[in-house]
Amino acid sequence: MQILVSADMEGATGVTWSRDVEPRGPEWHRFRDLLTDDVNAVALGLFDAGADDVLINEAHATMRNIVLERLDERIRLLTGRHKPLGMMQGIADADGVAFVGYHAGAGDRGVLAHTYLANSITGVLLDGVPASEGRLNAALAAEHGVPVILVTGDDRTCVDAAGYAPAAPTVAVKTYVSRYAAICLPPARTAAMQRAAAADAMSLAGRQAPTTADHRIEIEYDATHLADAAATVPTVELLSERRVAYHSPSMERAMLTFRVLGSVVGSAREGAYG
Repeated sequence: MQILVSADMEGATGVTWSRDVEPRGPEWHRFRDLLTDDVNAVALGLFDAGADDVLINEAHATMRNIVLERLDERIRLLTGRHKPLGMMQGIADADGVAFVGYHAGAGDRGVLAHTYLANSITGVLLDGVPASEGRLNAALAAEHGVPVILVTGDDRTCVDAAGYAPAAPTVAVKTYVSRYAAICLPPARTAAMQRAAAADAMSLAGRQAPTTADHRIEIEYDATHLADAAATVPTVELLSERRVAYHSPSMERAMLTFRVLGSVVGSAREGAYG
């Protein structure tokens, strides 16, 4: 069995602040070690329960956060940017996927809650349902016949996961207080919790029938010029001053368009005013 671990950072042990996850700063150096410990613990649990191969796909920002030399020697690490499927690169070959260090979506309560763009996107709908990165990525996994077998993050992330992967074990490594505050558990405890949950999660691994469908995505931005920029992308329709929408024949195509919009909108932001 091959398991893909999609590893984000905002939901990692101890993380509560933007500088904790912004590459190159002193806080980031501290918390990249904690992220590494989280993914290592999950991988160990997967191996404990019979996984043959664990591929960790770095899914945060520069996608160069995990410390390779701290990982168990059986792990493979996919690091670096410009991967065709981004956070979900490697899903085509997986028998299950674990979302580690995930977070709640834009417009929801949760530690560092957002959906892809940290503060420019205020809400995303997938087929009319509010969508976090977890829900979007779970839909892409389903299209490949791959079940989501584990989700870790804050307690709000676990609530969100119940909506898109109700059978998957969840681990709350911290409890939400505000977007920038949480009650955190020490790494020794979160490592043990994640390892145990990952071992339990292996019972859910196994390819399933792929689900194929058209999808509609709506995105709301925090400023009119960002929606205008997004609407310059072919197939994207401007619905109102700050909202756009598009249809796609598959979830993979939908996510490719979403990533294009992220680049276009990101380049349209101007200084502190966004």
